[in-house]
Amino acid sequence: MDSSHVFAYFDALQQAGRFSGAGNAAVGIAGGGIGIGLVFQGFLMACARQPRRESNLFRSTLLGFALAEATGLLALMVAFLILYA
Repeated sequence: MDSSHVFAYFDALQQAGRFSGAGNAAVGIAGGGIGIGLVFQGFLMACARQPRRESNLFRSTLLGFALAEATGLLALMVAFLILYA
């Protein structure tokens, strides 16, 4: 086996590792979606129990939404970094 075949093999192995790593990192995007769903589930349950505190609860809900969305975007950024860096 000459050296060109060895380099081609290692390039293919590196590319397969990148795809695998990016796929694993992209799974974190689902965690962000689940977190957003849980935040709004809690908001609706709290509003059903105490409708007068809706405005105060909504502010907390928006904060929770922003944090959950940030984790999903962070996972997407890591996936792209693994794939293209």
